[in-house]
Amino acid sequence: MLPTDSHVHTEWSWDCLAGSMTASCHKAVDLGLRSIAFTEHTDFTAWLIPPEAVSTMPRKYQEMVRDDGTLLPPPLDVTGYLSCIEECRSRFPGLRILSGLELGEPHWHSAKVEGVLRSGAFDRVLGSVHSLREGPHALVVERLHGVRRPDELLRDYLAEALAMVEESDSFEVLGHLDYPVRAWPVQAGPFEPARFEEEFRTVLRALATGDRVLEINTAVPLDVVIVRWWRECGGQRISFGSDAHEPDRVARDFARMGALAEGCGFVPGRSDSDFWRRS
Repeated sequence: MLPTDSHVHTEWSWDCLAGSMTASCHKAVDLGLRSIAFTEHTDFTAWLIPPEAVSTMPRKYQEMVRDDGTLLPPPLDVTGYLSCIEECRSRFPGLRILSGLELGEPHWHSAKVEGVLRSGAFDRVLGSVHSLREGPHALVVERLHGVRRPDELLRDYLAEALAMVEESDSFEVLGHLDYPVRAWPVQAGPFEPARFEEEFRTVLRALATGDRVLEINTAVPLDVVIVRWWRECGGQRISFGSDAHEPDRVARDFARMGALAEGCGFVPGRSDSDFWRRS
């Protein structure tokens, strides 16, 4: 049985061009999932968009760019989102549907994050770093490749992830710890986690100390060695997330990554929607 997909985006996430909660539920049922979590983007960081990049963006994003060259994502419509959750729960009674958020840089926006968390009941809350500060601005990580060396960028990213873990208690699951690898330059050679072992372990130890959860994100499957380090650092629980922004991506590569997790000493929880736990 496939694990719960605890990281799915739908039309309620500002960056989804083809998201659909209903279609994602249909896909989950077709795959035999017992549970799915819709963790919609909740971002408060304004990103500087280089002028030459604006014309290459989908029109939906271009319209979000302000006169000062920054893109500030619109707020999540919590009321509409939670209403859609209830509608899907009614339409798919055999599928356990969890509500959730993916908080971007929550340690930078603690007051705003607290306001969103008070606005509704959320079953899954992820904390993710999507951007880093570059001078007086913030840039999305993908746009920092070429500005910083790949090894420098990854170390800076892990340092920011550590700050998020240490400074914010608003989330339970740490999302895509290897996020910069998604845009790893070919000319930099293959990504080798061992070169950054101490930096990864430092974040993992802090996460384990807080009894929080590491996500195995399958957009670019988390390297097995990082999952092993998580167990060695005292990690007790893992979550699986496709990071799907369209229904066909739900639970992608979950069979393989579930087997990988079992090989690292993690097993399914007591119920279908539970996090996996160390055996």
